[in-house]
Amino acid sequence: MRITRVVAKNFKVLRDVNLTLNKGLTILVGDNETGKSTLLEAIHLVLTGLLYGRLIANELAPYLFNSQTVGEYLTKLGEGQFQPPPYILIEAYFEDHPDLAKHRGINNSLKLDVPGVSMKIELNEDYLPNFREYMADPLRVDAIPTEYYSVRWFSFAHNPVTQRSVPVKSTIIDTYSTRTFSGADRYIAGIVEAALSAKEQADLSLAYRELRSGFSKQPQMEALNKHFAAQKDISDKKLSVSLDMSARSGWESNLMPFLDSIPFTNAGKGEQSSAKLRLAVQSYADAHIVLVEEPENHLSYSNMHRLVSKVAEVAATQQLVIATHSSFVLNKLGVENVILFCGNNHLTLEQLPPDTYNYFMKLPGHDTLRLILATKAILVEGPSDELIVQRAFADSNDGKSPLEMGVDVISVKSLSFKRFLDIAKALKISARVVTDNDGSVEKLKKRYEGYIEYICYDEDECCKTLEPQLLKANSRQTLNAVFGTIFTDHADLLEFMSLNKTDCALKIFSSQQRITYPAYILDAIKK
Repeated sequence: MRITRVVAKNFKVLRDVNLTLNKGLTILVGDNETGKSTLLEAIHLVLTGLLYGRLIANELAPYLFNSQTVGEYLTKLGEGQFQPPPYILIEAYFEDHPDLAKHRGINNSLKLDVPGVSMKIELNEDYLPNFREYMADPLRVDAIPTEYYSVRWFSFAHNPVTQRSVPVKSTIIDTYSTRTFSGADRYIAGIVEAALSAKEQADLSLAYRELRSGFSKQPQMEALNKHFAAQKDISDKKLSVSLDMSARSGWESNLMPFLDSIPFTNAGKGEQSSAKLRLAVQSYADAHIVLVEEPENHLSYSNMHRLVSKVAEVAATQQLVIATHSSFVLNKLGVENVILFCGNNHLTLEQLPPDTYNYFMKLPGHDTLRLILATKAILVEGPSDELIVQRAFADSNDGKSPLEMGVDVISVKSLSFKRFLDIAKALKISARVVTDNDGSVEKLKKRYEGYIEYICYDEDECCKTLEPQLLKANSRQTLNAVFGTIFTDHADLLEFMSLNKTDCALKIFSSQQRITYPAYILDAIKK
């Protein structure tokens, strides 16, 4: 049993998401703060009723609501426009499986006759008078009063569901978080259960209690308790300390995993991340869907290779959704499984034009990933253009590099510009192309028909490429000073620059002296 689709409305950064998941493996690729982790949380929440391991009914807070939706609601309320209060909706659509028949219906936002479950966090009508009184002066309100909200959790057949009755089970694994260490606890408990008989477990419990009791009777403990007993101002009763002998503190819960005699918590971060993920996957082998947050954390390429191979094995038997920033993970697990995720905008490569899809299926994912993760991208034709654009950007922004401001300068073949722009257009990523006119502006406009608003170029056909453009924008004396040359003729200097493109660009990039940059390069930086 698996999930075919997830709908999320007004949940944190997810204002309106309708996402189809792959049958086996789905890889979510996107920048920080775009909602990848939030989407994993939403899936886990609608299937378990849990947020951060606790029941959602006990975790309602204003920050769960999309800030843009709340802001618009409060603004309109302040203008006297009364609208329904904001709500959160999360829906999981299941595959059409006979075992899911009783969860089938049209009680969903898409009105599809399929099995699934829906969770809605909305104003409790019983508290409507209190809510109206609270919102009477909207100018004084800056957040949704969630104390007047409640959680409704129903199947698509409009029957209430509970954690136990949801047929599709999930687990969420975050290798950053110590919470996933419970996977190790559960895994160890499972081994204990399988390896020891009931009598053997009881014998260990007795031995453990005797050990703890013996510890409490040590002379040093008795001396310590004399000091505690002397503290008369704390209580009328005798104060002492001892080891916890309650059932919740049994020997099983005090077992600590060791790796080569080193406590698990003292092992390297990479080893911990890898072990946590493997333990959690094995501990939750009964889960239908496994949600994994950045499996590459702290790992070297060799360890990442082994871990990703393990992850691929999981995808063969369970539905797996991974959020990642790693081009290695992307390439290893297959770009055909990737969903390019940019907040409420997303697409698969299959949604791109066929020729663009075929191009990216053959291309290593590094440059693709760079484009997706950039706030803004400037595409250039080669290393010399990249160096010039990098320096021009720094000179135009008080010495800050493009990456410091979320801008990535990506060098790709000019024939590939349109392929990258297809992704930028679909995901609404700001992108510009810096290119030569190659002596024919007419041909350039024809080549980039439908994309021309992204293209930055100079219309002077006498200056076909970057080198003559630089010479046109600067005096011969300025460039001689930068290059350490003494050319007295423009033609000789241009020939030198054309034969040493990268070396000249590198000298401009690293020079203490600033130059003037062609206008089309500055346009790409500013737009």
